[in-house]
Amino acid sequence: MHELSLMDNVLQMAAEHARAQEATAIHKITMRIGDMSGVSIDALTFAFDVLARDTMAAGAELLIEPVKARCRCKACAAEFTPDSPITTCPGCGAPGATLIEGREIELTSMEVS
Repeated sequence: MHELSLMDNVLQMAAEHARAQEATAIHKITMRIGDMSGVSIDALTFAFDVLARDTMAAGAELLIEPVKARCRCKACAAEFTPDSPITTCPGCGAPGATLIEGREIELTSMEVS
């Protein structure tokens, strides 16, 4: 369950940023998680609930913005949403698309006081 170590790192980064702002509490953490990132949003939320206890993020809200996967065809440059990790272009039928969005694991914002 790598979501536990991922959330541990997110909470450490958030706490460092909050302390740098001379804050004593984290009220909200916003993240973007891509469909193809390999991260389970449910497991990440569970990890947050467990790890945030007894920290400056205790009671904080975790907002996760899912990012849909987007691909660009290497043959015709059409952009499309894949239906599986191995896909062909729905426009020209060529294999071999480049994933241009959907791998994100980002801490995008936080509210502190």
